[in-house]
Amino acid sequence: MAHHSNVEFVPLNIAVLTVSDTRSFENDTSGQALVDRLEAEGHKLGDRAIVIDDVYKLRAQVSKWIADENIQSVVITGGTGFTDRDSTPEALIPLFDKQIEGYGELFRQISFEQIGSSTVQSRSVAGVANRTVIFCMPGSTNACKTAWDGIIKEQLDARHRPCNFVEMVALKPVDTACGTRS
Repeated sequence: MAHHSNVEFVPLNIAVLTVSDTRSFENDTSGQALVDRLEAEGHKLGDRAIVIDDVYKLRAQVSKWIADENIQSVVITGGTGFTDRDSTPEALIPLFDKQIEGYGELFRQISFEQIGSSTVQSRSVAGVANRTVIFCMPGSTNACKTAWDGIIKEQLDARHRPCNFVEMVALKPVDTACGTRS
């Protein structure tokens, strides 16, 4: 990862959502992996929830975080497959002001190295809504680690060059190579 030496790390408040009909906080290894990773990087857990795979319940939870000025990012695990119950992309894409097409493309590229052509069954999506950056990934713990370690970690780090999402979502101005945003 390329860092800019004159830019300080900006800790973000990140909400973690697990989409599942069967998980609880006690057995949610995917959500916990994301919590562990974001905290290890110096970010703060802004909130955490588990919601069943229901379009309207997903939209309600994520909309709450989008409206909360203290949440800068949301990471979501689960509901991105092709079963009848998988509805995370359908629930969230309508909430995005802008979709981050490259996230899903890059996730599948990285994932291909690990699981081969099975990666085509991942409907990982990302977008920005009300200055909140949202990343959706599959429900497996390995997929969460792949998404965080290969993409999200750098994109939520103000020091990452040449661009990242921190300048857009941070509560205070952040000087980055992509410009300054307050």
